[in-house]
Amino acid sequence: MGLIVQKFGGTSVGSVEKILNVAGRVAEEKQNGNDVVVVVSAMGKTTDKLVEMARDISSSPSKREMDMLLTTGEQVTISLLAMALIEKGFDAVSYTGWQAGMMTEPVHGNARILDIKTDTIKRDLAEGKVVVVAGFQGITEESQITTLGRGGSDTTAVALAAAIGADKCDIYTDVTGVFTTDPRYVKGARKLLGVSYDEMLELANLGAGVLHPRAVEFAKNYGVALEVRSSMERVSGTVIEEEVEMEQNLVVRGIAFEDQITRVSVIGLDNTLKSLPTIFSTLAESHINVDIIVQNGTGTDKANISFSIKSSDLAETLEVLERNKDHLNYQSIESETGLSKVSIVGSGMVSNPGVAAKMFEVLASQEIQVKMVSTSEIKVSTVLGDKQMVQAVEALHDAFDLSEAAVRS
Repeated sequence: MGLIVQKFGGTSVGSVEKILNVAGRVAEEKQNGNDVVVVVSAMGKTTDKLVEMARDISSSPSKREMDMLLTTGEQVTISLLAMALIEKGFDAVSYTGWQAGMMTEPVHGNARILDIKTDTIKRDLAEGKVVVVAGFQGITEESQITTLGRGGSDTTAVALAAAIGADKCDIYTDVTGVFTTDPRYVKGARKLLGVSYDEMLELANLGAGVLHPRAVEFAKNYGVALEVRSSMERVSGTVIEEEVEMEQNLVVRGIAFEDQITRVSVIGLDNTLKSLPTIFSTLAESHINVDIIVQNGTGTDKANISFSIKSSDLAETLEVLERNKDHLNYQSIESETGLSKVSIVGSGMVSNPGVAAKMFEVLASQEIQVKMVSTSEIKVSTVLGDKQMVQAVEALHDAFDLSEAAVRS
């Protein structure tokens, strides 16, 4: 007998029919002799619809009240799934995030899990129950309901698996695993049998939507065995673990991309040692995530700093910078929207020089201008125009031999 955590996303529970299918997948694990905890998201586009209703009332709704609103979505799913399991003859019980003991920091909209009080879940498992938990949500020590950000149900599942000592955590989605890139955009994209934690963390951070980055962090830090699987097809998925064998000797394992990127430039900032930590500490205090950073000296005592952010954060970023202009002591702010980020990822890059050079050669051959660059041991990210994003991905996917045809040969 093992202990399995299963997570089903919004598309997997998007209708009553799909919820009944999920109940069947849960029943299979239970019939195999395993104890099961199930983490689920809100049904289909429920969260988007709730956000839309809030925007109809306020252009800038309270973050606290948004958390109160959005957490209702998962409560619908957990209750319906528990009912479906009971109808199948299984003893099941559903819990919201706070009932399940998900303790978070006091940040509305993007809270981090601090602790999980597992006594209730462990008691129910000992009694043979299937435990159904609402993902994406938790509660602070002051009893304030919080959400973990979009994709936070992944984090709930992996964190819960770590807390209760699960043997495995299966992430069920509408795809059969992790692909070399998004198959909706690149026809030759193929499923990978295995990906390392570090590679998956980079891919997730860089726009691959199959797993939430914080979920991968939890898995790596606590050694949680992960598998990304299809909720509809009975096929093996992609295993995510500490080390994987190089597949077909691929130096680059995957290509991630995302649109809606904006470059913000702070012009005429004091060129001192304190300027960088001051400006980015100010943004961090407002929970604004900054990605690629480039600093240019102006030949004087001033410097220009450019950084990329998600376009949805632009208004708040400009407001924070303007509010702190006297403290930061800069001359002006410029921004460029309509950008995207394309990244290549692979642990094989560590021992294979020239990968970045090849990437830039490929983009140049496609007449694609690179506006910003960021590198690590296992990834190279570029910021370029939105309209050239798919073109860049297709060209790189082919150049690094990631297509099905290349692998088969």
